[in-house]
Order: sequence, then C-alpha cells, then structure tokens
Amino acid sequence: MAHHRSAIKRIKTSEKSRIRNKSKRTALRTIQRIILTSEGEKVAQAAKNLASTADRAARKGIIHKNKASRLKARAQKKAAIALKAAK
Repeated sequence: MAHHRSAIKRIKTSEKSRIRNKSKRTALRTIQRIILTSEGEKVAQAAKNLASTADRAARKGIIHKNKASRLKARAQKKAAIALKAAK
C-alpha cells in the first residue's frame, strides 16, 4: 500500500478511470461482434456506430488514434461487403 497521500489518491483515481475505460472498450468489442455476426443494413448501421464510438474513445485516450482508424476501416470494409451481398 502507498504511504504518500498523493500516491493513495492516484490509486483511487486510476481505479475509477480503469473501470470507466473498461466499459468503453467492452462497448467497442460488442459493436465489432455485431458487425461480424449480422447481415445487410444492420452491419452498415453498426459500422457507423463503431466509427463514432472509436473516435470518441481515441479522443479520450482509451485507445490509440491509429487503432481507432484501423477499426473504422475494417468495419467499413465489412459493411460494404455485407451491403453488396444483400443486393
């Protein structure tokens, strides 16, 4: 256990942010799962939702901006394939 007051506070704040960030990362993974398992228009909507969520997570420092970009590109690619197959 930490002895300094600032170190004790830092432990508390980092735990709070860890829990907050965990829920955001879990939400990203859930949207990715929806994209992989769904078909047609639902994939396009999930890809749009993933782009928004990934950008927000990158802006807040939860994930790296390049990872957000990579997730969005892959989601858009899958959405295009799903829409093409639905037609």
